[in-house]
Amino acid sequence: MKFPVNFGMKGHSGPAAQTRLNRFIRIIGVLALACLLPACSALKIFYNQAPDFAYWYLDGYIDFTGAQSLQVKDDLGKLQAWHRQTQLPAYIDTLRKLRQRMPADMDAAQACAVFADVRSKLVAVSHRAEPVAVALVGTLQTSQLTQLERQWAKGNADYRDTFLDGPPQKGRDKRYKQAVSRAERLYGTLEEKQLAVIGQRIDQSRFDAALFYAEKLRRQQDVLQTLRVLVAERPSAEKTRLAVRGLLERWLHSPIPAHRDHLEGLTREGCQTFAALHNSTTPAQRAQAVETLDAYEQDLRALSSVQKS
Repeated sequence: MKFPVNFGMKGHSGPAAQTRLNRFIRIIGVLALACLLPACSALKIFYNQAPDFAYWYLDGYIDFTGAQSLQVKDDLGKLQAWHRQTQLPAYIDTLRKLRQRMPADMDAAQACAVFADVRSKLVAVSHRAEPVAVALVGTLQTSQLTQLERQWAKGNADYRDTFLDGPPQKGRDKRYKQAVSRAERLYGTLEEKQLAVIGQRIDQSRFDAALFYAEKLRRQQDVLQTLRVLVAERPSAEKTRLAVRGLLERWLHSPIPAHRDHLEGLTREGCQTFAALHNSTTPAQRAQAVETLDAYEQDLRALSSVQKS
């Protein structure tokens, strides 16, 4: 889960949060975290159409064959049905607990507890999606890995343009605008003191664009190298499953200590910043946050009660 405010990074578990088989785990984000949409009516529409959105997203990276399309669509529909029946109640409980905390001040430990709770739920869903990923990997073609690499290269170029090749202010401005936008989804319009908190935290962040990019590239190359071996050798389903699980573990926990420490530090920093921002809000803004979270909670209750024939 991304907190409504995410500082110093695009998202942890994207390129610190985002995917993935690489991008396969983003399906999970689509199914699990649609509650970050700005409008509750959009939440219902988006969640109900999540398998379609996830399919088109993945197809843009892999370019499915006809047979793959049918299988992936069916698997995503089944994954959503499972998610609706077994996971939404847990998200409702998380939202309820967070809503109850909104009127009072919050410390970094409480903020991190929410993050850890939601992250564990995402990992659980990723494990449920593992057979889907294994089945897909077993049908991938070399040309599809080339397509995946090409699409990643486009995103990498955008990242370099914003955070590495341009003036430092360009990257800082983007992170600031994203943080303000996410905060206002929860609290409504921010006041100068809250904007100052965001700006100060970004300026003091340990975020290292080059180190973050290095980990981004490591993950991509890990995925591509692993998939190329699987496509060339066509091992058993069990060996493929172990390889896919290994990818996920290395995605969540970088094998490079400096990269891992950087991402973990950004997570702790994000918790501290969320708490600092929350503690700077007014009673009216906290009331708005309560109302926003309650609306999301009610929508998730409605979604969880839907039974598909």
